[in-house]
Parts: sequence; structure tokens; C-alpha cells
Amino acid sequence: MPRPSVLAIAAHPDDIEFCMAGTMLRLAALGWELHYFNLSSGNLGSAGVGEARTIATRRREARDAARVLGATWHAPVARDLGIFYDAALLRRVAAVVRAARPRIVLTHSPRDYMEDHVNTCRLAVTAAFARGMPNFATTPRRPATGDPVTVYHALPHGLRDGLRRRVHAGLYVDTAGVHARKRAALACHASQKEWLDRSQGMDSYLATMDGFSAEVGRLSRRFAHAEGWRRHSHLGFSPDDDDPLMAALVHGCWLDKAYEKSLDT
Repeated sequence: MPRPSVLAIAAHPDDIEFCMAGTMLRLAALGWELHYFNLSSGNLGSAGVGEARTIATRRREARDAARVLGATWHAPVARDLGIFYDAALLRRVAAVVRAARPRIVLTHSPRDYMEDHVNTCRLAVTAAFARGMPNFATTPRRPATGDPVTVYHALPHGLRDGLRRRVHAGLYVDTAGVHARKRAALACHASQKEWLDRSQGMDSYLATMDGFSAEVGRLSRRFAHAEGWRRHSHLGFSPDDDDPLMAALVHGCWLDKAYEKSLDT
């Protein structure tokens, strides 16, 4: 019997490590197969190195990070600020979804501070939706699959959307036990320290991730480090009560029932 798989779909190299890798590691410990997919090559992620060299560096760093996580790495299909919701890119993303056959897709928040993240989210959702449509041709061509899939959205960086509104999670995953390995995967993206310091004033990207993870842990009121998730609608994806992340990590996560109740008001 094949192992269940989880596919993380993010915009840029290092996005998975910031807000998804801990959950992936928790699932891996339970026997899940991991898939790691950044849509962009990260070509604009340098203030002093040329584009070709930046692409090569960030590709190597992303592959190293995937190796630390024990994940299958999928090659990028776009470039920074070039992630648009169009048919050509959708066909490429859908091909990866069909190849990975994920039970769970992890991706960005539908509301985020950066359009690359928002468009990646939209592409991930539609690619998962189109997994079972035989007449939707992917690039490269992959056969359709009718397997159920559940999409979960990560919390945005800064825990706010582009209009500064606070974003809360419905499910918090305890990542304290895997935080060191998550940090080691992020450390593979060494080229990003100078770029993030100069472009976003992040001081130290590793310390920033530590702080973000700890803040989400505080929001859970239970865990020292955590990642937060919101479950996408089941319509077109899975049975209405399908929540495989909660089912798999039942003893290492917390469902915010107040948040869930707020969805019905």
C-alpha cells in the first residue's frame, strides 16, 4: 500500500521552511511521503549577485533544504514577480500535483502581503481541483487522478494580510520537537541573509523564523513552537468532513473551536 503524501506548494525558496516545514516533518515521522515545490526560481533574491548566479545558488540551496527535510524536490516553473494566475502556469503546477498524488496540499494564505504568495495559493488550489479532470491537459502530460485531497492554508508572514488585518488559524500544529531540523533546513538558504536584511530589515532570517514560530505557539496557548493552518472548502476536493491533517496529528495539534464556530456566523 503506498504511503500517503503531502505536497507543499510555496512561492519562493525558503517559504516552505518559514511556515510549513514543521508540519511536514511531523507527518514524515508518521510515515508520510514529503514533496517540496517552490514555484519560483528565486532569481530576484539578491542585491549584489547577477540573476543567473542567483538562480543556480538558490536552486542548490532549495535542493539541500529538501534533502534535510527528507522531501522529494520539484523544480521551479516560474520566476520572482512572474507568478501569475494563467493557464500555462496552471498546467505546470497541476502536473506536479498529479505526479505527487497528495492526500494533503499545504500552501500560502489566500490573503497575504505579497502577490506572488496570493497567486501561488490560487494556482495550488485550482491545480488540486483539476487533478481529476481528464480533459485538462497538464505540462508535461500526466494522467488525471480521482484521489481525495485536502488543501490547508498557512498563516501569512507577520500574521496579517496585505491590509494589516490579523489572520488567525483554525488548527495549530505543535512543531517544538522538530524545530531544530526545520531551522537546519532554513539555514540551507544562506544566500538570503543579506538580501532579507537589506530588503525587509529582518536582521537575521533564522531568528525571524524562530520568533514567528514562537508567536504562533503563543497564539495556540499550548505549544512553544507551532504552525497554523486553515482548511480550504471541501467542495470538489474531498468528503465534507475530511480533515486528514487533524486526523494524522490528533495528539500533536489543537483545533481552535471558537475559530471553527466563527465560520458559521
